Order: sequence, then C-alpha cells, then structure tokens
Amino acid sequence: MAEPTLSLFAQLSSHEQVVACQDERSGLRALIAIHSTARGPALGGTRFYPYSSEADALRDVLNLSRGMSYKAAMAGLDLGGGKAVIIGDPATDKTPELLHAYGRFVQSLAGRYYTACDVGTYPEDMDVIAQESDFVTGRTVGQGGAGDSSVLTAYGVFQGMRAAAEAVWGAPSLQGRVVGVAGVGKVGHHLVEHLLEDGAEVVVTDVRERAVRRLSDAHPGVRAVSDTTALVTGPLDVYSPCALGDALTDGVVEALRARIVCGAANNQLAHPGVEKRLQDRGILYAPDYVVNAGGLIQVADELHGFDFERARERASHILDTTRQVFALAAADAVPPAVAADRIAEQRMADASGDRGIWLP
Repeated sequence: MAEPTLSLFAQLSSHEQVVACQDERSGLRALIAIHSTARGPALGGTRFYPYSSEADALRDVLNLSRGMSYKAAMAGLDLGGGKAVIIGDPATDKTPELLHAYGRFVQSLAGRYYTACDVGTYPEDMDVIAQESDFVTGRTVGQGGAGDSSVLTAYGVFQGMRAAAEAVWGAPSLQGRVVGVAGVGKVGHHLVEHLLEDGAEVVVTDVRERAVRRLSDAHPGVRAVSDTTALVTGPLDVYSPCALGDALTDGVVEALRARIVCGAANNQLAHPGVEKRLQDRGILYAPDYVVNAGGLIQVADELHGFDFERARERASHILDTTRQVFALAAADAVPPAVAADRIAEQRMADASGDRGIWLP
C-alpha cells in the first residue's frame, strides 16, 4: 500500500507564505519561504545550491526559514524568519541576469522578506540583487554594508561554546580542550582562530582540500583528519559541526566521544529525538540557532546603518543567552534544544497578539 501523500499545506506546516520563483530567460528557479512575521519582517539568507530534487529544496527552505524565526527571537531582534534557496550550481549557473531576476521577486514581497548571504552567495551578489530590490542586507562594505557575516557568526558560536564549557567544566574557556571543527569555510576558519587564541587544540576536516590547506597554511599547528567519521570518533572534548545540516545523526551521536556539541551549521539535528539521545549519552548540545545567531545580528544591524562594534557587542550576549537555555533545561529536566524552543516560541507568541502577519 502506497504511503499517503501529505497535502501542500501540511508540508508547509506553520509557515505563513512560500513563493516559487521562476524566470525562463535567466534560468532562475528559486523558493522563498516566510515562516513567521510575528516579531517583524522576515530576514534570512539566500542559499544557492545544486539540490538533487525540488522536494529537497523545499524541505531545506522550510527548515531553514523556521530556524530563522527561532534564531531572531532568541537574539532579541524585532524580526521574523525567512529563507530563500536558488536551485543550481553557483559555480556555473550564477549570472547577473539570474540575480537581477531573483531581486525582482524579492522586491515583489514589498518588505515582508529581507534577503542576505548564505551558502553559495556573497556580499557582491547582494549588491547585484540590490539593483532590483530595496530589501537586501549583507552587502559589501563599499556599499555601506556589513560585509562578510561569517565574522560574527563565528564569534557568536565561540561565545556559545564558552557557555557550554562553563556548564561542563566550570569555566568559560576552551584552554587545553581538544575541539574538532567539521567544515572550515567562511565560518569555520574564523572559529578556529578564536579557539586558537583561547588556547584550544584544534582538529579539522572538510570535504574541500583547498579549505583545509588554506587553514593549515595560516595555522600550521592545526591538525587535519580525513573525514567527519575520523573526527567524531577521535578523542575530542568538543565537536563543532560547521558545514551543512543534519550533522547529528543517530550514528554520529553513538560514535561521539566529545562532551559538548556546539557548531555553526543550521538544523544540526537530523530528526526529532536526537536531542534526547545526546542528553542520554551525557553530551551537552548547544542549540544551533542560539549560538549561530551572530551573522543574523550582523546583517540586521545593517538595516539601521551598520556599526560593527555595536553588532559585536550584541553578539557577545550569545554567551548569556546560551547560559539561560542551559539553566532552563536543567530546571525543567529537558534537553537544551527543547528549552530553547520554549523560550523562542514564547517570545513569538508574546509578540504576535492578534496582529497575524506583518505588513509594511
């Protein structure tokens, strides 16, 4: 007997709006998902990625946009959550014509969604999109923007990791700890530098040899291993997934030797229940959307005239927010992921009232 097919609205779950964008001339195929505007207009990056199917692209944009709502709420921002995905290989399919077409679709939402950078897109791309849309952030410094948002993303993850270290070992420091970082691209590279400055021993892996080589050239003391399996089964104190989502599968959790998981990747839990398996194994999980909010804080600050020091100061509070999550988790005897969801959902509920969707 065939499995029942979920209706479209069942797939969209609690999302307010999902827009399919197609432009035949440029080849654009994109999805924009607005999860919630309870706290304000939705903000979230544009991911340019060669999805194997449209169903995979839809799943990703729904998960990512939901995470942005929770991330904005936990960061205390007056913003909702949205995300966009462009289906294609950015190395071969990204053209100015395609980005212009995409910008016109963003503009058509009249400010309900602000876009920014994500995997496969960069501040220079945002400058192109901004030629068609008023609702673009994460732009280059030359255009008055915040530039590379990975800088404060990594800084926030480091603050979250300090809070986790304090909860496990009694001090907010990684000095002398072995930290394994999976993915040393834009965010992972900056995170490694913070860890080295704090006195940690760092082990890394990445599917791109060039990324590992670039890091090793800059920091010869960093050790590299062949793949994620070798990393997670090694003698780690902290595991930091900083690549794509679904990093924490049942198999990874069972193999992990680390006491803490704290990384920059979005949607790290492969399925519901993984957070309980982590807790049962005595592994402290710092919820991804809590600790990786620094990039969102950085591009959100741009909406008010970017000031790096102001944004960095706000990102430093991720330390206290993560402490708050751990405290609630301990008080309610639930995993930290559940505690973070409770805080974020309450903040969104408090903000929504009877307003419904946000309109400009």
